[in-house]
Amino acid sequence: MKKKQLQHINSPRDLRKLSPRELPDLASELREFIIEIVSVKKGHLGASLGVVELTIALHYIFDTPNDLLVWDVGHQAYPHKILTGRRDVFETNRTLGGIAGFPARNESIFDTFGVGHSSTSISAGLGMAIASRLKGEPDKHHIAVIGDASIASGMAFEGLNHAGVAKSNLLIILNDNEMGIDPNVGALKKYLTQVKKGEDAYKKNIFEALNFSYFGPVDGHDIDALLVALKKLKNIKGPKFLHVITKKGKGLYQAEKDQVTYHAPGEFNAKTGELSIKKDLNLPPKFQDVFGLTLVELARSNERIIGITPAMPTGSSMKYMIEEFPERGFDVGIAEQHAVTLSAGMATQGMIPFCAVYSTFLQRAYDQIIHDVALQQLPVIFCIDRAGLVGEDGATHHGVFDLAYLRLIPNLIICAPMNEIELRNIMYTAQTVLKNPIAIRYPRGRGSIVEWKQKFEYLEIGKGELLTDGSEVAVLSIGTLGESIKNVIKKFPKGKIAHYNMRFVKPLDEDLLQIIFNKFNKIVTVEEGTLTGGFGSAIIEFCFHNRFKKKNIENIGIWDKFVPHGTIEELHEMVGLDEKSISNRIAKLMTKKA
Repeated sequence: MKKKQLQHINSPRDLRKLSPRELPDLASELREFIIEIVSVKKGHLGASLGVVELTIALHYIFDTPNDLLVWDVGHQAYPHKILTGRRDVFETNRTLGGIAGFPARNESIFDTFGVGHSSTSISAGLGMAIASRLKGEPDKHHIAVIGDASIASGMAFEGLNHAGVAKSNLLIILNDNEMGIDPNVGALKKYLTQVKKGEDAYKKNIFEALNFSYFGPVDGHDIDALLVALKKLKNIKGPKFLHVITKKGKGLYQAEKDQVTYHAPGEFNAKTGELSIKKDLNLPPKFQDVFGLTLVELARSNERIIGITPAMPTGSSMKYMIEEFPERGFDVGIAEQHAVTLSAGMATQGMIPFCAVYSTFLQRAYDQIIHDVALQQLPVIFCIDRAGLVGEDGATHHGVFDLAYLRLIPNLIICAPMNEIELRNIMYTAQTVLKNPIAIRYPRGRGSIVEWKQKFEYLEIGKGELLTDGSEVAVLSIGTLGESIKNVIKKFPKGKIAHYNMRFVKPLDEDLLQIIFNKFNKIVTVEEGTLTGGFGSAIIEFCFHNRFKKKNIENIGIWDKFVPHGTIEELHEMVGLDEKSISNRIAKLMTKKA
């Protein structure tokens, strides 16, 4: 009977007490532990299963946390968290008040750098290595673990370029499994495939050309081979590169076979791997699917439409466009800046690019939005998925800044449709009449309308609408929270609360606002985004510039703070965006003297 090891490991110091021959059994136990917890609690499965042996080997050979280990993205950090003192709280992963789903500096000394987005590990690790050299710690080790999808990003190449000449003690480990969240794309993927084959033309590889001492490829599931390689590299100074081959989802047949689905599969049977599918055919679709299927529908009748996404064809549902129109659908890899400027270049030639990017990923291309799109007034259509609070992924992924960071950009239209029908209609409108770029934001998850596929209608740009008339308080909503406001209004006497669906943050419907401000002294704005510079700020600015006096304006949204991880319902309650909190704010405003 195999001896149980994991329950005795509370830190890498305990791990190092084991003999090398005991490590494979520990790997099996650790893999089973992850599968058992994630099958119930959900989270990022495939990436973590793929690096179990690598994680054990790293903490076994290097003196963490004195030696500094940096993970890229952090999807693969579950084994690391479990081995560094968080085994007994791992079941709280991604829950409100529990441990984060990604490495977080405020959680553990072993989490040397907070991550959540890709391609930062080389730059961060190099920064640490240079700092150690300057502090007189030349023997300190710095290890950056990066995937073959992340290393294709521009920022990773910038880090490689500097690290090769920085003369600092940095080891870059390429975790090569040919997968990001979706299968990897691009010329670098093809190059790495040739390196793994060992063809003569690739003996002098790109990493050696960049001045790295290159080792590999090494089987990332062979602990003995990993230990040998890491021991050798530990004795080499300067920039080093270890190429490790792993399989995403290793140890769970279904996760190996369907690596896209099992990246983050939700609940599943830990023994069989089968997904727990809740059968309810009468559910509204996910917003990303409404986007993806609508794009295909539009592309069938408009051959100038192009679809572009930076490495998220499944998550954004751009996969539908790529499958039906492979010559007009592009996954450009983890390259948000390139995606935006590629879209701009296409727009100069009369194409109609729909650039689908998650809200927090678009932050990485901010200069390109301003300089390459808006300044040149190019009609790129930004479809911003995961806008608002996204739940368990936490602060790195909450799309709460887009309204504010986009609102200050000239020439840019900003629309937040209230439901699936409006999303379809603004997409239809954008590809027919717009001469300016437009940002269309919508949340993660399901909408509210089951029968969403209706005949297209034009939406007049910059125009909102009155949904429910009232006499005492005007509620101005933007985006899908408008559906919640419909329920809130039912809690008040009929005819008291007016509800306006504003639709556009830029341009504002100033004609409608004139009517509202002339009629009401009590006004509430509601948005699922930061209040600093967001929709509510735009309404206050309108009030000030139009010299409306003695108005009681209540802005409901997210104050100036980062929101942690938890369920959407928990987070809405935390920040005051649940229906009860909104009702209380409106009721309190109603008691104020006009």
